[in-house]
Amino acid sequence: MELAKKTKQLTDRLNYIREIFGGKHQEDIMLLESRLEEFKNNTSTNFEEALTSLEDLFSFIEKKLEEKLTPMDKVRIVRHPQRICLKDILENVYDNYTEIGGQDEHTNDPAVLIARAYITRRHGRKTYNQSVMVIGHEKGHGEEFRNGGSAKPWGNAKALHYMHVAETEGIPVHSYIFTPGGDPVEEYPGAAQQIAKNIYEMAGLSVPVISMISEGGSGGAEAFGLADKRLMLSHGYYSVISPEGAAAIEGRLKRGERSSPELIEQCAKNLHLTAQDNLAFGYIDKIIQEPLLGARPYHYDFFRTLRQEIIRATDEVILSVYGLSLRKIGKLRRLQDPETNLDETYIRWHIRRSKRSDLIENRQNKFLRMSKKSYVNRQNLLGALTETWSEQWREVYNRLVYDFYHKQRKNYKNFLEEIEADWLAFKEKSSKPFKNAYNKVRRIDPAAQEELTTLSKWDDADGRNSNWKWISPRAKEDRAITCTNSAIHGCVDLWAPDLYNEFAGVCTNCGHHFPMEYQWFMYNCFDENSIYEFNNEWEAGNPLNFPTLDERLEEARKKTNLRSSCITYEARIDDMKCVVAILAAPFRGGSVGAAEGAKLISAIDRARRKRYPLIIYSHGTAGIRIQEGTHGVIQMPRVTIAIRRYLRAGGLYLVLYDTNSFGGPVASFLGCAHYQFAMRSSNIGFAGPGVIKNTTGIDVPPDHHNCYKALSRGHIQGVWDRRDTRTNLKQALLTMGGRNLYYR
Repeated sequence: MELAKKTKQLTDRLNYIREIFGGKHQEDIMLLESRLEEFKNNTSTNFEEALTSLEDLFSFIEKKLEEKLTPMDKVRIVRHPQRICLKDILENVYDNYTEIGGQDEHTNDPAVLIARAYITRRHGRKTYNQSVMVIGHEKGHGEEFRNGGSAKPWGNAKALHYMHVAETEGIPVHSYIFTPGGDPVEEYPGAAQQIAKNIYEMAGLSVPVISMISEGGSGGAEAFGLADKRLMLSHGYYSVISPEGAAAIEGRLKRGERSSPELIEQCAKNLHLTAQDNLAFGYIDKIIQEPLLGARPYHYDFFRTLRQEIIRATDEVILSVYGLSLRKIGKLRRLQDPETNLDETYIRWHIRRSKRSDLIENRQNKFLRMSKKSYVNRQNLLGALTETWSEQWREVYNRLVYDFYHKQRKNYKNFLEEIEADWLAFKEKSSKPFKNAYNKVRRIDPAAQEELTTLSKWDDADGRNSNWKWISPRAKEDRAITCTNSAIHGCVDLWAPDLYNEFAGVCTNCGHHFPMEYQWFMYNCFDENSIYEFNNEWEAGNPLNFPTLDERLEEARKKTNLRSSCITYEARIDDMKCVVAILAAPFRGGSVGAAEGAKLISAIDRARRKRYPLIIYSHGTAGIRIQEGTHGVIQMPRVTIAIRRYLRAGGLYLVLYDTNSFGGPVASFLGCAHYQFAMRSSNIGFAGPGVIKNTTGIDVPPDHHNCYKALSRGHIQGVWDRRDTRTNLKQALLTMGGRNLYYR
């Protein structure tokens, strides 16, 4: 029986090697096959010696192949059904756990596993059970109902709920990332919007968060990944997109076509997605070494190592928020010693309430420091020093004006208003008998009565009357344009000079919005000569040296006269000052990379320092720039953290969508806004129709991402007509002021 079991294990190891290398290293694989077959047919009595020899050969070949692993081989390792999963970790790393499930499809996502667990540690004769909340993706050794570890929106929502439960109970959160990406479900709460909410809330969790990455795919990974310590398995990967997805984009494949294995291998290499790459970039804190060719459920020594690293990371986060002392230094030294058995030491996993703000600030600062060298800054030294001095002076000035002067003035004003209100109430009560007697003998004018009881009509006398300051270049074309909805609504053809000038790209019959240039918003929605652009010297770069990206960026710069897809400036709407950021679709589809993330963070900080409202106009975005790899995807938590700080300081943040807005930006800093609006005929979602088809095999209807669908799902708060954008923005600033009413 034992011999049959050993033979089965060796057969599984051989199949595993064959599958993860995808047809490569056939000479070594054939050698193992022949020796295994000889062992099965062996009729001699010395089975133990033959088994030992065969196991040694397997170990030798595995060690040899380990040194030849390519990035794509590691991708196949983390996807393999024999790979460890979260249930294996719960069984072997924690001493006890209770899984927390749901009642139906929309509360129990099989791809997300949540458990209340504890780790037992001893100190002297005492035993301590340290509670944690374990949250992660569950792939379940290839079980199909797990959806490959791709979490649905309600799975991420449930995970966030139990993160807040852990916060209430004051226990750490351990998150495990085993996902190729989030499931692109747009129904409420919506894939992008829920991921954005997870990132926003995790940035402010007041308990330690430790994450471990095995397979980290794009936004799905970021939903659990904003942590104080980020560990990564040595054979794992963390990337903005899968190698197959990158190959489909690089190869410009049509729907249904497949990339060549060579192109997929090359894309995996170019994305720099391995643990070693991400450690060098500073996006993870430590690599956990796995057994040869990846950890599998029978590698019990690995689980002991993982347990020690999880405990060590949690201890380090706890100690990081307390000041230096001899006792703390001694504990840190013990933690750094690899020979220390952390099960025999004890550090209380609790942070005092007075220190929780330090924990949050440390976590946020850690992410904000990332990727600062991943873009090109062509600003000269004098300009940088002047900008820094100006920022510091503005910070001091605004603290004096808003935090001191205005605060005292507001208290005095509130006091006067209360006295005035009491006086008016007294006056109204004392004069009421005389007013009643007067109204009985007075006749009310019918016209005045109608004016008081009927709705007012909109008057454009003070509006632009279609006298736009910026006109689309297409208005010079002498041709007729057929409306997209002409077959449905019977729209007549429109003359291009009228459509793109007086009509602002809007069909006069059905209201369909034709795409317009970002300059239309930039110059027609703000006061004339009020725009001051800043940070225009910051330029999109090629931090991974991705092939042909430099040429494509140079082509985009020449075509658009932009250095990146993000434009940041200060402007005024009826003398109300604001900071504006535009994601411009003409520059590489409005994709976001390190330069765009840095410009957005700078604009958000500028709005916070100056106490201005913040407006982000997504003229169009295709998501995160895949050629920058994790340098791009890390902008999701970085910019969201900056937004959170701005909102917590009392700022007013508005998002306006136009054309097509998809991917990481919608699933982070755009989707976390309290006030989101869209132009008519805009499309909003986590993934485009082509991506949904390729990942799920589902064909979505043409209007699946339409702004009215997004409005019905509760993802946005209103749909605007392009011609009313300036009026609506002004109205929003006057009615949706933040706590400090920055614009006033």
